[in-house]
Amino acid sequence: MHSFEEKLAKSWPADRWRDVSTLVAVSGGADSVGLLRGLTRLKTGGRGQLLVGHFHHGLRPQADAEERFVRQLCDQLRLPCHVGYGQVGQLADQQGDGLEAAARHSRYAFLQAVAEQQAARYLVTAHTADDQVETILHRILRGTGLAGLAGIRRVRQLSPAVSLLRPLLDFRRSEVLAYLSQLQQDYCHDESNLDTRLTRNRIRHQLLPLLADQFHPAVDQALLRLGTLAGEAQAVIDELVDEHYERSVRVQAPNRVVIQTARLPSTRPYIIRELCIRIWQQQEWPQQDMGRAQWEQLAHFLLQPDGGKTVLPGSITAEKKDEQLVLTRP
Repeated sequence: MHSFEEKLAKSWPADRWRDVSTLVAVSGGADSVGLLRGLTRLKTGGRGQLLVGHFHHGLRPQADAEERFVRQLCDQLRLPCHVGYGQVGQLADQQGDGLEAAARHSRYAFLQAVAEQQAARYLVTAHTADDQVETILHRILRGTGLAGLAGIRRVRQLSPAVSLLRPLLDFRRSEVLAYLSQLQQDYCHDESNLDTRLTRNRIRHQLLPLLADQFHPAVDQALLRLGTLAGEAQAVIDELVDEHYERSVRVQAPNRVVIQTARLPSTRPYIIRELCIRIWQQQEWPQQDMGRAQWEQLAHFLLQPDGGKTVLPGSITAEKKDEQLVLTRP
């Protein structure tokens, strides 16, 4: 067994998923192809089935070739392949949430729908430790809180039936490439990953090498440790937010949420902000224009004794009266 497969087996033991169906998100790039090949070789027996999900964003000329590659790979591995299509550019214009956010939302909506339709217990993606390092540093540069410093979460519940899992978060990209080389497995090269006009690519190709060369040769490990510590602290906060959410929040309709403010006066403003962020996440409301100032404004509005009404980014209305804050989105 290759060392990559041994490490993958320890990261996500096959006896946890062998008897349930698993949907693997495969873009055609090295990381997702490596994950798929590794899981395929570890999947021996069991009642579950490996499935592949690929989303065509309709953004790049290479997308058609990537779809063909993924379909051919699935044929070779004798795995079912589910392909989704989207016009992400149009969605970004309509929602005003940015191209990257629209692409991510469309992709995960498709993958979750496929997982639920196919009764897959897990949706797995191929984010690596390199992705984690870049994500944490990117968030530091933009300004972030503890949740942002924690980086990409290893496990997240998408719905009562489906869990999102990232088994390669402890793997370096070099390990994936070495594995693919040994297998003599091709993969797709996304030329846009070399475009340093994009912030994430500048971080990957320019900033991280500069930091490693002139400041800290193990800057990537330092960032990963920071992410781990932030994640542990955030877990404590999440427990407090869970308690307040269960006690004070009522979702009356997809676009209407009521917060019982009488139960929150002694709560710290930081927890109130986290509670509001949780509501936005649960309702899948756009957050791109909700910066720290907007969250603080909402927390202050929620805690003040007087009633009133305010409009937040995304045309979300917050109206306070009778010890309730009502959030509505048209």
